[in-house]
Amino acid sequence: MIRVVIADDSAFMRKVLTDLFTKQPDFEVAATAANGKDAIDKVVELQPDLVTMDVNMPVMDGLNALAVIMEKRPTPVVMLSSLTQQGTEATVRALSLGAVDFVSKAGGSISKLDAIEDELLEKCRNAVKARVRKITYVPQKKITMETTAASKPAPPVMKRVELPVRQGLKLGGTATPPTPQKEQPAGFGIRRNNPLLQVRGRPQPPAPNKVTPVVMGSTGNGANKLVAIGTSTGGPQALQQVITRLPADLPCGVVVVQHMPAGFTKALADRLDTISQVSVKEAEDGDVIQPGHVYIAPGSHHLKVRDDGGSRKITLNQDPPVGNHRPAVNVMYDSVAPIGKNLVAVIMTGMGCDGCEGMKKIKASGGYSIAQDEPTCVVYGMPKAVVEAGLADEVKPIESIAQAIVEAVKR
Repeated sequence: MIRVVIADDSAFMRKVLTDLFTKQPDFEVAATAANGKDAIDKVVELQPDLVTMDVNMPVMDGLNALAVIMEKRPTPVVMLSSLTQQGTEATVRALSLGAVDFVSKAGGSISKLDAIEDELLEKCRNAVKARVRKITYVPQKKITMETTAASKPAPPVMKRVELPVRQGLKLGGTATPPTPQKEQPAGFGIRRNNPLLQVRGRPQPPAPNKVTPVVMGSTGNGANKLVAIGTSTGGPQALQQVITRLPADLPCGVVVVQHMPAGFTKALADRLDTISQVSVKEAEDGDVIQPGHVYIAPGSHHLKVRDDGGSRKITLNQDPPVGNHRPAVNVMYDSVAPIGKNLVAVIMTGMGCDGCEGMKKIKASGGYSIAQDEPTCVVYGMPKAVVEAGLADEVKPIESIAQAIVEAVKR
């Protein structure tokens, strides 16, 4: 029996959801909560198997309640999300905080539940099988292509988009001396007292581009390589753990397939871009893959990579789903397999086995593979299929995957 706590500020919606779960033989409604604080109290007291959480609630909203629940008593949470821009951004934030999955409210309201009833029940049943854990961020040295010693997890740091040249710690551990510059009036983007910026180095004069470009083929090891990452359930949180640790001077590009519907992948890319040293964007058809850039496949579109006169370009299509997925990891892996020894393929948390068939082609062509380990996966499905097929060159906890990518690129 799956014991669920329903958190929603609408008494009508609490009744609708209660009736839905009560009709199911494998669900039991342990309690309902009218706000985030009430939800936290019910979770701590009743220790349910699952929580459904609305975002907008009084007293404490769903995001803050989720963060506290994951701190006090990690529990599988399924978010109920609207399709507005604000709703998609909140959903991505919730997934990065530890929510297992989400269901989009039909037409911005869940009152017509029949449209999403099957999806909601399926995702709730799957969510209780997920492994949720408390993740504590502690400071670490910035990873660069020159410093690849094992490191501890790092807190996400807001990207200073106006400063393309980022100076971090020297190997001796002291901050880079500031470059003399004319005093500027206080204003947007001037954060002299921010301790994070003091550690990372003081602001430098702005330059035209956000990130100093690295020319393919001119930077030595890794310049001709490509990193391809596939993930699904638990992926937004895993991608935050990995992408925020990739160095700004990564000499190659990264392509990502995250199982997610249209409308949410841009919010995911935008969020990751603000907290990462590399640049992150939702992929567009015809994008030329650049070093130090991450391209996330847009929802409902397959992503492929093709060679184009010495450069690599992204192509998108809406061909039929493969294995019920669009985008599909197998489609991306199939397209990058010919890159051979210059490919680093990463498979992370997710349900099912999408990516396994493509990884077979990657290994046959000489590519290198990294799989997330079982203890740190929210759902150990996709990596399990790769590991059990004997296709993984390395099996790493999520906190070590960025380091493994950097080392593989340098080989």
